[in-house]
Amino acid sequence: EMMENQEKESDKLIEAIVASSKRAQIHPFIMDRNKGYHEQVGERGLKLSGGEKQRVAIARALMKRAKILCFDEATSALDTQTEHEVQQAINDVSKGATTLIIAHRLSTVQKCDKIIVIKHGVIVEEGTHAELIEREDGYYQ
Repeated sequence: EMMENQEKESDKLIEAIVASSKRAQIHPFIMDRNKGYHEQVGERGLKLSGGEKQRVAIARALMKRAKILCFDEATSALDTQTEHEVQQAINDVSKGATTLIIAHRLSTVQKCDKIIVIKHGVIVEEGTHAELIEREDGYYQ
């Protein structure tokens, strides 16, 4: 009976890993590898591209369900379509969490509650996307 509980927990963990990987748009890439989720990555294994590393990191963040999240250029190495899909996953995981998103792309921060624009280490603007986009002389443009 003890083993059954452990197996059930393992099955739940595997299901959660796969679900997080799907939401982060990395599952198809993983499944294309010979060993799938058991593939060795890093110096002694498969080398990941910047976008692949970002999607793996996002999948891990989705798994943790942390109360505070920080995404630093989390979608910068992704194409537009994948960025949109991964952004949806970030939006999902951010619900109920304090989330700091550092980005250069406006599309990445459009749905944030508050946007702070920093230039040369100084805050030059802050507000919502709608507020900032209306400013004629703003940096946010």
